[in-house]
Amino acid sequence: MAVELNHTIVAAPDKWAGARFLSEVLGLPEPVAFGPFAVVTLANGVNLDYLQAADVAPQHYAFLVGDDEFDAVATRLRERGLPMWADPGHRRPGENANDGGRGLYFDSPEGHNLEIITRPYGSGG
Repeated sequence: MAVELNHTIVAAPDKWAGARFLSEVLGLPEPVAFGPFAVVTLANGVNLDYLQAADVAPQHYAFLVGDDEFDAVATRLRERGLPMWADPGHRRPGENANDGGRGLYFDSPEGHNLEIITRPYGSGG
């Protein structure tokens, strides 16, 4: 069997608020409960298991999306009044055109640095 990522734990002060934010912004199904987790399932079967945590060390999570999904996510972020950045350091507002695609960064309520891209890194010409 090939090695695949199955799930990862995402720390959040409010696991349900964090999981709902991500599922709403990305247009994913509502999170579900599994043990102590609020679980967000991605289209490729990977789960993000949100866990209640008093201390959250910001992490980076990148999501590969199609052009239509990219536009929909960017619209949802604008509707929420959330800033979008072209770089992970949040120095350039807007989006980037890395690898001939589109990408942008935004923060989750917990401070995680989230990214959407339309082309995998290294796939451009």
